[in-house]
Amino acid sequence: MAEAADFQGMSPSPARRWLRRTGALLAGAPLLAGLLQLPAATPAAAASGSSTVAVALDTLTPSAPTDGDTLTVSGTVTNNGKQAVTDAQVDLRVGPELSTRSAIDTVAKRTDFQPGLDGTVVGGKYAKKFTKLAPGVAQAFSISVPVDELDLGADGVYQLGVSLTGETSAQQWQQVLGIQRTFLPWQPEGADTTTKTTVLWPLVSTVHMTAETGSNEQQTPVFLNDDLAKELSPGGRLEQMLSLGKELDVTWVIDPDLLASVDAMTRTYRVESGSGSVAGTHQQAARDWLAELQEAVADKEVVALPFSDPDLASLAHNGTTVTGSLSHLKEATDAAATTVQTVLHVTPSTDYAWPVEGAVDPSIVKVATSAGADKVIARSDSLQETGGLPYTPSAARPIGGGTTAVVADARLSTAFEGDLTKASAATLAVQKFLASSLALNAQTDKQRSIVVAPQRMATASQARAMAEAVAALQDGNWSQAQGLTSAAAAKPDTSATTKVPSASAYPSALRKQELPKGAFEQIATTQDKLDRFKVILTDESRVVTPFGRAMNREMSTSWRGRAAEANRYRDGVEWYLNSLTEQVKLIDKSETKLSGRSATIPVTVQNNLVQGVDHLVLRLTSTSPTRLKIGDGEYQEQRVTVSGGHSQSVKFTTSAQANGQATVTAQLFTEDGQAYGDPVQFDVKVTEFTATVMLVIGGGFLLLVLAGFRMYTQRKRAAAREAAEEDPHESGETVDTTENPADSEDRLQKESGPLRGADDPEQPSDPAPDTAAESADPSGTGERVDR
Repeated sequence: MAEAADFQGMSPSPARRWLRRTGALLAGAPLLAGLLQLPAATPAAAASGSSTVAVALDTLTPSAPTDGDTLTVSGTVTNNGKQAVTDAQVDLRVGPELSTRSAIDTVAKRTDFQPGLDGTVVGGKYAKKFTKLAPGVAQAFSISVPVDELDLGADGVYQLGVSLTGETSAQQWQQVLGIQRTFLPWQPEGADTTTKTTVLWPLVSTVHMTAETGSNEQQTPVFLNDDLAKELSPGGRLEQMLSLGKELDVTWVIDPDLLASVDAMTRTYRVESGSGSVAGTHQQAARDWLAELQEAVADKEVVALPFSDPDLASLAHNGTTVTGSLSHLKEATDAAATTVQTVLHVTPSTDYAWPVEGAVDPSIVKVATSAGADKVIARSDSLQETGGLPYTPSAARPIGGGTTAVVADARLSTAFEGDLTKASAATLAVQKFLASSLALNAQTDKQRSIVVAPQRMATASQARAMAEAVAALQDGNWSQAQGLTSAAAAKPDTSATTKVPSASAYPSALRKQELPKGAFEQIATTQDKLDRFKVILTDESRVVTPFGRAMNREMSTSWRGRAAEANRYRDGVEWYLNSLTEQVKLIDKSETKLSGRSATIPVTVQNNLVQGVDHLVLRLTSTSPTRLKIGDGEYQEQRVTVSGGHSQSVKFTTSAQANGQATVTAQLFTEDGQAYGDPVQFDVKVTEFTATVMLVIGGGFLLLVLAGFRMYTQRKRAAAREAAEEDPHESGETVDTTENPADSEDRLQKESGPLRGADDPEQPSDPAPDTAAESADPSGTGERVDR
């Protein structure tokens, strides 16, 4: 439009001349750049285009090459743009030597290509060309180059880049469209001074076993799920940790709870399923893993964590004010050595405490050493150097009170965190680990002891990367392996910091994951219930041991980030303990009738446990002792012993003082006077004989006596008259007056009539019976008591 407005023979205005020159310059810039092929002249374009193609570095072998080796780099390139990339080529770029670990960190963070910083192309035949890279399609490459062709200089760490150059239809000149950087440790000969490196190899898992055990002699354990079987099976996380670790010179750090759980799996076990449980079926996997572990640690250093790896920071920050919390840590420590010795047949060291991620403060150190440990595994990003040392000091630091902090190197310890399922991510992690280790060795000519404490529960892919790096390190020329005991005993660097950071320095992200105070309060409640329950048992070990270990598991570090699951586990332990205590109880009673001044009242104690119970006292108390006495007063107590699966009735003597209804309470107590279980209340209806009833009975008895006396006198008089009528003296005849007993009986029958049999009808003159006839009517709804 500006050009159309210019009239022939007239000069354009200054504004129009400026627009024309600017337009021509902008139109010619791409052409000029293409002709000169100077991508460096357009850094903005280079930076924006260097992420068009993703470069993945899947393998780099050998990880730490020496003279005469051939370096092989392989991976894939993927066009993430919308246009095809043509005339593409993958090159290796050797960058400058990196003399510090911070420089390594800086390079690892860069993403875009930066001319001058990403080194020079090796060139020649050591490249891989592609005619075309279609959008979204991954293409594989592999480049092998003799190390001598890399022109590496002095010993040290070198940046190694893998870049892809090419063109697109929109940018038709050669430019870097993608780059991946890694590191090449170069130590072809043995270093003058080598670093003693301790690598911890943790065998730790989550909580798997419940507090529940079977009622059989073997006490069949019950598992939360069958996840442990997956970890132990080929390819599983723990199977990988074991098979890889046994080939390395490492210090095994083991949670005894894991050993106890695997050992339990070698026999009959059950797995929770819905409202019940099903039989476990992975005994062979457990046996194989355990046998392999026994062989692997036979001649290696083994460190046992306290049972179930209790969360020391949670305990220090939230549990110390709850009674009994520290005693659980002591129990967990005591159980550690016994478990490892029993299962693995080796004697472990129990001198070490390992807070989460090596983060410490004074309260954590105090709790960690309260159970007997005198060494705390910390990390250098927590116990940071403040003296301006130009090198990383040895791990051992005396921090007071006879306690040694073994400070693991943070860079090396965190090198294998994150998602390493992709080969490219694992390769980068391995190379950075080796580079950081070599750079650390080059810091000073002092020999130092360095500790690597990786994450507690590495995934299978993380374990493979760790093993690859440690194997390369132990084959390298700048490091030598040593055990944790040697590292802890090494002479400390007098310039290294020994000041434990304050509580305010503890990472907030870690504090948010801690077990709350309520968790420790619930554990204390469960312990209190267990203490009251165990005193009545004849074999308390069947209950104390599984519940003691379950409470250790409730404090496990593995609950971090899993608050809801931790709550469910604690609730499950407490519920199961309650269900056991309720198996010993009093049977409910209905109303009891008491006829008479005294009687015995039975109360039944039921024991549905497998084992017998003892040391129980049953107390029966009358709420109305003026009406009904129990024993000699208000209440009576009797000791109770009941065999497993049986019931026992305990009888109490009572005496009635007045008619009416009295409420009676039955309650079980332990021998130390603590109430056990719920009380049972029932009513006793008193119906004793009154004075009026006794008077009537006495009058009736008197009438019976008088009636009998009258009959006797009448019979005597009749006999006298009959004798007078038949007197033999009147005829002068002498007769024998001795009467035959049979004749006397016949005469008595004639005088008083025939004798009445049991079935003869009752005569009006018969005397009343001495006691009332027993009622044949059915009893009332209340119980009858023994009299």
